[in-house]
Amino acid sequence: RPQGDVLATRLAEPRRFIQVVAGPRQVGKTTLVSQVLARTGKPCHAVSADVPTLQDSAWLRAQWDAARLLARGGEPVVLVIDEVQKVAQWADVVKALWDEDTAVRRPLHVVLLGSAPLLVEAGLTESLAGRFERIDLGHWSLAEMRDAFGFGLDQYIFFGGYPGAATLVADQERWRRYVLDALIETTISRDVLLLTRVDKPALLRRMFELGCRYSGQILSYTKMLGQLQDAGNTTTLAHYLDLLAGVGMVQGLSKYAGEAVRRRGSSPKLQVLNNALLAVQSGLSFAEARTDHQVWGRFVESAVGAHLASVRQVLGRHCEVFYWRDRQREVDFVVRCGQRLTAIEVKSGRAPTAHPGLAAFTAAFLPDRTLVVGDGGMPLEEFLLRPLEAVVA
Repeated sequence: RPQGDVLATRLAEPRRFIQVVAGPRQVGKTTLVSQVLARTGKPCHAVSADVPTLQDSAWLRAQWDAARLLARGGEPVVLVIDEVQKVAQWADVVKALWDEDTAVRRPLHVVLLGSAPLLVEAGLTESLAGRFERIDLGHWSLAEMRDAFGFGLDQYIFFGGYPGAATLVADQERWRRYVLDALIETTISRDVLLLTRVDKPALLRRMFELGCRYSGQILSYTKMLGQLQDAGNTTTLAHYLDLLAGVGMVQGLSKYAGEAVRRRGSSPKLQVLNNALLAVQSGLSFAEARTDHQVWGRFVESAVGAHLASVRQVLGRHCEVFYWRDRQREVDFVVRCGQRLTAIEVKSGRAPTAHPGLAAFTAAFLPDRTLVVGDGGMPLEEFLLRPLEAVVA
């Protein structure tokens, strides 16, 4: 992936910053770093903290000391720590050890990997300001799944962008069990419940299922409370939705309101961040989903939304994705990158060719670009294959 070249270039430079590779589970972080290390040929010490219980700071110090021994000869050495968020107080320990190496000019490069980007980011901003560079890896795009596994458009829309599961799609039940056990359950239990205080774990799981079931739909928190038992209050639901977004599963898109302040309690548009999650929770086979026009329309819109949701990983943290609605007029997605605004409507034959939502949004906010994706506009495959910077930047 392109991020590999970025990491290789930085590791070839004199030691300057900690390199942090962050992204959801099963997007190829460990594989990418291993490939880069094989190319560089530098001595390395690579370990993982991904165990059922939290590691402690003593474990982290021991791994760091092992890498320091390799660096005694004065040659550059790379220390790789996978799933670093699993180490208690990891950011404070890394800061102290990094500063010690800086003081004695030890040529020890450090690469940290994390599968819970939200939690990794908290540690970085609290303790490691000015000491790190971040490389974000998102879910795989259509182009990547096509080039690596021969996926066609319809396969990508249904099976999504998990490379580890791609070879199992011929056996759909096996593929489904892998996604449920190795991706969904592992992410929720190890990346959320183990690392974050969650008072109602069962509610978090039901919130995930609800987000998948209603992906592509605007659902008020009040309606969510009616769908969920023992749901507490809207603040709890919003917090759990943020946690699920932080591990790359389900996001709640906010309503675009221009420069006005958006209220947290406004109705979110639920959006899966990988269509494999939608497919598994739907309980449908590929053939069943493909032949149901209404269902397939939901899959198409969710695929576009998941593609757009990766804009922050691709273009930077100044980019955001929203939706817009005013009475009966709606725009499926609004992407803001800096001062540039793009409005996108998705059509899969489910609606007339007129676009009153786009017209109303254009009159109100003067976007730099408006796009119709699908019937009567840019072909869906062309849109998903285009680099995001060519669409919204």
